[in-house]
Amino acid sequence: MNSGTKVNNLIQSLPRGSVLLPSWLSSQGYSYELQQSYRKSGWLKPIGKGAMIKSNDPLVLAGALSALQHVENLNIHVGGRSALELQGLAHYLQIHSYETTLFVSGRTKLPVWFKSNNWSTKIALFRLSLFKDDTLVMMDFQEGELTMKISDPVRAIMECLALCPDRFPLSEALELMEGLGALRPKKVQELLENCKSVKVKRLFLHLAEKVNHAWFKHIDASRVDLGAGNRSLAAGGVLAPKYKLVLPKELV
Repeated sequence: MNSGTKVNNLIQSLPRGSVLLPSWLSSQGYSYELQQSYRKSGWLKPIGKGAMIKSNDPLVLAGALSALQHVENLNIHVGGRSALELQGLAHYLQIHSYETTLFVSGRTKLPVWFKSNNWSTKIALFRLSLFKDDTLVMMDFQEGELTMKISDPVRAIMECLALCPDRFPLSEALELMEGLGALRPKKVQELLENCKSVKVKRLFLHLAEKVNHAWFKHIDASRVDLGAGNRSLAAGGVLAPKYKLVLPKELV
């Protein structure tokens, strides 16, 4: 296959917005010399050291995340409110926030090309290791022609709760919980038992019980480690005794 045919195959076969990494291109039969030739010829455009896009493609966050997840195998994903919004579970609260919430494992090193580019949306990046197995309850999400991993709704709401109350309002967490009537009890139970944050587990159970979705009666809280002692999430708040949380009065 000649170089012209190879580059045409590359351009036509890849989803629009794909971020291309040299290691992946090499594994697909595109040598580093050939990649350099494509850059010089204007078929590929560098977006920093070690990353390229097709010359006429937009610079989109989904393309970057797909490359980081599937090529670099990095634990980074859209989560929290943004994941709920993508799945149509937060849109009724407000107009699109124009900010995408990303979660990354605490010590994961992100490449310079990712950190230095202006992507298609503003990014709020949180370093958080919320679960013993940080790969649990993710799902594939299709955005345009690209596929990336995002949080399943039950994981996403727990990520919201992890940011409460300083970086995510408790009142909005309750509103989001009200919209989650279709959670699967098995997934909820699995994540509660796997979660490392006592605050998140207690707050999830408190809000879920307050909303009283049908799935809540299938949750066995006795299998969840809820720690000891009170946790205060509001100055001058009221104690919710069952889950030992000090909360704003309207949430108790």
